[in-house]
Amino acid sequence: MLASVSPAWGGSDAQDKTDQGEMEQLREQMKELSREVQQLRKERDADRQRQDNQQQTLAALSRSVEDVKDLKWMDAESWLNKFHLGGYGEMHATLGEGDSSEQFDLHRLVLYLGYDFNDWIKFHSEIELEHGFVSSDSGGEVVAEQLYVDFLLSDRFNVRVGRVLTPLGIINAKHEPPSFLGVERPLFATNIIPSTWSSDGAGVFGALAPWLKYEAYVVGGLDGSQFSATTGIRGGRIKERPSLHEPAVTGRVDFYPFVGRQLPYDQDLRIGLSTYFGGLDNGNRGNDPDIDGKIHIYSADFDYSIAKFDFRGVVAYEAIDGAGKIGGGVAEGIFGFYTQAGYHFMPKAWKKGKLKDADAVAFLRYDNVDTQHSMPSGVAKNPAGTRTEWTMGVNFYLTPKFVLKADYQVRDDDSSEGLDNILNLGVGWEF
Repeated sequence: MLASVSPAWGGSDAQDKTDQGEMEQLREQMKELSREVQQLRKERDADRQRQDNQQQTLAALSRSVEDVKDLKWMDAESWLNKFHLGGYGEMHATLGEGDSSEQFDLHRLVLYLGYDFNDWIKFHSEIELEHGFVSSDSGGEVVAEQLYVDFLLSDRFNVRVGRVLTPLGIINAKHEPPSFLGVERPLFATNIIPSTWSSDGAGVFGALAPWLKYEAYVVGGLDGSQFSATTGIRGGRIKERPSLHEPAVTGRVDFYPFVGRQLPYDQDLRIGLSTYFGGLDNGNRGNDPDIDGKIHIYSADFDYSIAKFDFRGVVAYEAIDGAGKIGGGVAEGIFGFYTQAGYHFMPKAWKKGKLKDADAVAFLRYDNVDTQHSMPSGVAKNPAGTRTEWTMGVNFYLTPKFVLKADYQVRDDDSSEGLDNILNLGVGWEF
């Protein structure tokens, strides 16, 4: 009798199902891999397209750069690139007490034009329009404030020829509105060392060391017949064609003792000494006034900054030989000075957005001017020539080159009438 054998059909079915499941998984994995490969191909094609686009863009830019290089005005030697433009200006509103006039004044508009003939011959000029209008009786003027050529030979020695700013005091050199505090220039810069004071002639300038600069000129002198008891030497400046009958010698040196030194609180110091010596028999267009006299001017000035504080001061003495012959109450000795302190008070938290480059400076200045300091024998003093002026105010710099100004001036002189106090408002710029 044969034994009954039962085949393991159940086991075979399970194995087949397992194999089929694995096959399905492999198919799905292959499909997924196929999709990933297709995606990678698409991304690779996109990368290639981006690379092609970038190459085309770079090629276009390269062609554009070459085209620009070919433009004449982009050539470093082009005459267009040798011109330099700039300027400054200021507008004032004056509100006086008592009988003082109240007015709005387009005080100055100055345009600068320069040209580089080459790397060592350079032309500079400033043309000024004052008070917005010029006529025979307007008080305004159009004048060449500066017009000179520099011959740059070395750091130590260079030559300057033409109309230059007489190198006395501070404001005469730093007269752009953003560079000084207050709406109006200091009283000292009006009646002691008048600013701006241009002189025509030739001289030399340079830096003998990083801490020592100098300039010296031989220039046309002053017209002594135009000196006065209250405005001093101011009227003696000749703005058209000055005589060279009795020329003057003038110069200055500036010391920078902190150069190259690391000092706390961002300290900086400049000390200047300047002088002027010349005859007074000079007139416009060579029409000399026949004045037998001479003038000697000695001045010292400084700028000092530490942390948020700025300090400035200047003093000058003018000795006039022959003042008695000039007459009109002109003094033999004229003396004046001013001192000034400023404080940068704008918080850093405010310096953001449109005001990221802004600054604000509160200041106090004291002027003492005496155009009747010492008189010729037998000549009485004019008390109106001895004046003091306290000026307190704020400069608000929207940018370093654009400033809004406001100040209040307490003025006095030795006359019985005295002077009215004044409120000044102003806008100034430089570019």
